[in-house]
Amino acid sequence: MRDTWTIAIHGGAGTIRRDELTPDKEAAFRAALHAALQAGGAILDAGGSAEAAVIAAAMSLEDCPLFNAGHGSTFTAAGSIEMDAALMTSTARAGAVTGATRIRNPILAAQAVMRATPHLLLAGQAADDFAASQGLALEAPAYFETEHRRQQLLAAQAAQTVSLDHDLPAKMGTIGAVARDRNGMLAAATSTGGMTNKRAGRVGDTPILGAGTWADSHVAVSCTGTGEAFMRCAAAHEIAALMRLAGKSLAEATAEVALIRVPEAGGRGGLIAVDAEGEVALPFGTEGMYRGWWRAGATPHTAIHQEQNSPRE
Repeated sequence: MRDTWTIAIHGGAGTIRRDELTPDKEAAFRAALHAALQAGGAILDAGGSAEAAVIAAAMSLEDCPLFNAGHGSTFTAAGSIEMDAALMTSTARAGAVTGATRIRNPILAAQAVMRATPHLLLAGQAADDFAASQGLALEAPAYFETEHRRQQLLAAQAAQTVSLDHDLPAKMGTIGAVARDRNGMLAAATSTGGMTNKRAGRVGDTPILGAGTWADSHVAVSCTGTGEAFMRCAAAHEIAALMRLAGKSLAEATAEVALIRVPEAGGRGGLIAVDAEGEVALPFGTEGMYRGWWRAGATPHTAIHQEQNSPRE
């Protein structure tokens, strides 16, 4: 299993209902997922690192307005956009940003925190300023805005609710990628705009290591869903703990967390994970989850709702 690689991605749990998914919409989602798989998989196939692969895949999804990260992020109650991202590798290196407002690709800022500072997490204006000091691309706030997200905010405000993507029309969400490279190294990346109509300054699970993002020598995990619930049960780290301490398989540990622990903590959602052997799991407790997976020597797959060819769901 050493000379092989695996990558998996997600574009958020909670999807357009099957009866509302037109052929054109499905084609657009699958094309975006496939492009992200290709961006990361090409790096792995050429012998590149898991870290580089998840960064490339995450950037592809951040640049796509179909998903809630980077360009296309959701609005806060104040009408602003605040973005979070995290990166972690199986060597225990990690970095994250929260409340970023101008960083074109927040996942690159998370990587820069990991590489250029002794810290793990930078917040708000300090995160934006740090990204600028590292030469990362910044954008005006309008770059991140889309009319679809504006309409979501208005709908959430009219309903007086803070909403996840799967509570609103044309549901799209948080993005993430996990990978195992040819050298057996693992990495996880997650990026999000958070919840529609959230209070300004709210921090979800994405940038909290062990909640929405985790990687160690056993498993790499990226989560999507009700952030507060994923934080309450330390979802991403709990998978690693169940595998390391309870001897559970990847499929068993991920299903227990996504389908039992997260609902018990008052939420729902899904996750993607890859283990040290390159096995993949993509469980979710919503109607669907935008996702894709690709192994060395195989054909890349994308999926939206429950499908027979999805591994370990």
